[in-house]
Formats: sequence, structure tokens, C-alpha cells
Amino acid sequence: MQLDSRSGWCQGVHHCPSPNFNERPQGEVSLLVIHNISLPPGQFATGKVQEFFQNRLIVDEHPYFAEIAALRVSAHFLIERDGAITQFVSCNERAWHAGQSCFAGRENCNDYSLGIELEGTDERPFTDAQYAALVGLTVELQRVYPALNLARICGHSDIAPTRKTDPGPAFDWPRLRAALMDRKERS
Repeated sequence: MQLDSRSGWCQGVHHCPSPNFNERPQGEVSLLVIHNISLPPGQFATGKVQEFFQNRLIVDEHPYFAEIAALRVSAHFLIERDGAITQFVSCNERAWHAGQSCFAGRENCNDYSLGIELEGTDERPFTDAQYAALVGLTVELQRVYPALNLARICGHSDIAPTRKTDPGPAFDWPRLRAALMDRKERS
């Protein structure tokens, strides 16, 4: 996988463009936010996350969909349980993933962050394939955006603690940090 810094799109991943983005106010990328999502909640490999991020969710298919159908959200990337990566928004654009948020005293994290959704829930462990894909993607993002050091990788719960809990207690932060450090030492 390789990120084209001019277009902001990764080569070697699936592209599923979302309309839920706009221009970054200053063009800055200096924060990486990890989320989790599954649609319907707790169900995997349904294709519903992709439909949700494209505003194509069919409300009658599940009672939960009626609650979220009017939302207009997206992330830059989704990593599915098998490690497959889908990109929805160019890294050069502002995806709508963080909502009302604040990192290190600075609000509106969407303005300067990239959002990665992991297919999962707060309580269920993520897969080895997801961690491997997340590490590979993060290393590539760090290559293009050097400001994305370990201190600038956080969870949705870190930037919106009164609203969000993801990626949740099942996410293994020490595993991610150790893998990123190992990759850095080897390069």
C-alpha cells in the first residue's frame, strides 16, 4: 500500500468514495483517531458500514438504522475483521468522523485529523489481521505525515470522552504502540 500525497488516496486498498467530507481549513494532518463501528451493532461483514458512509443505508433493514439514517458521517479508512482496508475520503480532505471533539486543548479534530474505523465493538477483541493492517496503514500515513507520532494517535474516546467510548477497552493500545515502535526501529 502506498499513499499518494498529491491525491490523498492510498493505492493497494479498496476505494469507496463518501460524499461526507469537505475541505480542510488549513490542509493540516497532525492527529490520527482510532474508532470502531459495526452495522448492525455487533454484526460484521455486512457491507452496511460502507452503505452508511455513502448515505445509502436502507432504514427498513434493521431497527437501529432508523436511529442513524439521517447522520452524515464518514472516516478516511475502515479496516474489516479480515484486515481488508477501504478508503472513503482522501487524506487531503476533512472526513466527518470526530464530531464535537478536542485534543490537547484544540477543538474541531476533524479539521486536522485522519479517522480510521476498525470493524468491531468496544467489548470484542480485534483480530490479528486488523492489527497488522492498522500498523501497516499507520506506518504509511506517518511516512507522508510525520506529525503523526505516537503521542498524536488516540481513540475517539480520548477526544470526545463525554460522548464516545470507542475504540473501547478491547482495543490493545500497548500492542499497537509496540508494533509501531518495532517497525520504526527496523526501518
